[in-house]
Amino acid sequence: MIDCILCNNYIFSRFLGCCPFLGVSSKVETSIGMGIAVTFVMGLASLFTWAVYEYVLLPLDLTYLNTIAFIFIIAALVQFVEMFMKKSLPALYSALGIYLPLITTNCAVLGVALLNIQSSYGLLESVLNGVFGALGFMLAIVIMAGVRERLETSDIPLPFKGFSISLVIAGMMSVAFLGFKGLV
Repeated sequence: MIDCILCNNYIFSRFLGCCPFLGVSSKVETSIGMGIAVTFVMGLASLFTWAVYEYVLLPLDLTYLNTIAFIFIIAALVQFVEMFMKKSLPALYSALGIYLPLITTNCAVLGVALLNIQSSYGLLESVLNGVFGALGFMLAIVIMAGVRERLETSDIPLPFKGFSISLVIAGMMSVAFLGFKGLV
């Protein structure tokens, strides 16, 4: 499970979820909220997509529809999370803004669901891969947010200000996470 968080982090090893990684990672609080939402959605998506694949698509020989079915399942889960956050956590809901409904199109969520099926994981393995993969996503986005908050007060050359330095930092973080490959 540590492997999903550090060594095979979906952002750094498979480049899944780069849009929210770069878009939401401006404040640590927002990044934590986004990470929790993605963890919830990715864990449940892994559960439901595995069940739909094993008990509906596979027996009916409709496996070619798995991507479309998974997108519908993920969209429904995101709507559920959005309604929950709007009522329970309105400050976080407004802070996440457009990025909350965009979890539907977050390629990391769909990618994990498809990788679970491709890897022939069982139910428990799929759910654990989804949850720990999402925790790796959350770790990466929170670290990036912390670095970006510090960069706001740093003296950075004008050509590197803003998005440019974010890409440089993301590359450096990717190399740093690559260093964990031999440990686990």
